[in-house]
Amino acid sequence: MRTRTLLTVLAVGVVLVCTGGYFVARFLGENLKLPVSGKSCTVTAGGTVTLDADQLSNAATIAAVGIRRKLPERAVVVALATAWQESKIRNLSGGDRDSIGLFQQRPSMGWGTPEQIADQRYATGKFYDKLVKIPGWQDMRVTDAAQAVQISAHPELYEQWAEKSEILTRALGGSAGQAVACTLPGDPKQQGSAAVAALAAALKLDWGQAGATRATAMDLKPRDAQAGWQYAHWLVAHAEEHGVRAVRYAGMEWTPGDGTWQKKKDATGTETVTAEVSP
Repeated sequence: MRTRTLLTVLAVGVVLVCTGGYFVARFLGENLKLPVSGKSCTVTAGGTVTLDADQLSNAATIAAVGIRRKLPERAVVVALATAWQESKIRNLSGGDRDSIGLFQQRPSMGWGTPEQIADQRYATGKFYDKLVKIPGWQDMRVTDAAQAVQISAHPELYEQWAEKSEILTRALGGSAGQAVACTLPGDPKQQGSAAVAALAAALKLDWGQAGATRATAMDLKPRDAQAGWQYAHWLVAHAEEHGVRAVRYAGMEWTPGDGTWQKKKDATGTETVTAEVSP
């Protein structure tokens, strides 16, 4: 009897310790908002969204394809909300049945070959192609416009991403400056001339033009301040994969170590966007 009582007391004690640990962890995580180590990106434009570098890179490409096509911001919002619901803005290699990629498009439903759909730019372009053919899409709720393209079994789920997609669209569209920042510890994936060449190639794929390249840097000439921040934010979003160690624009500089934009006396003005890669 005494043994059974002791075991009961021990069991209750374990439960209390675990429960207490849970609530302490939840309090620390949610109320004290301790920083999370590792690679993370914050987008702030009338609200704040936190993504990882891979998600932000894909989001920047989705936005760039829409901007290059001269589509209204609403199209980018719908595309981002759709990608958020379908793939969490990740270029997935598979999914439900034969679904692939950012938008979980299916080769069997005429979206393209598996190789084509696996390309973020192709997939995004096909999404926009179908979206703009829908009568009245600009006046629809985000979820209704997305559903008209996707024909999902859960049509209301896209709406939950509308507000975050609007924040991303404002930032990646250049309506807000210094709005995209990433903290990227660790060694770069690419370095030197190879990194510059890859960065220029990716820029051309998304924007239709490449900047003027140097040994470890690339310069872009934006048409105006909004375009300047479009390029600057795109460069930050693609910094991890291309080894970008600094982006400078409008007297400000972003670096991956602390992940913030800071005033820099010798940074370029609004006439040039500069990206430096690791040598």
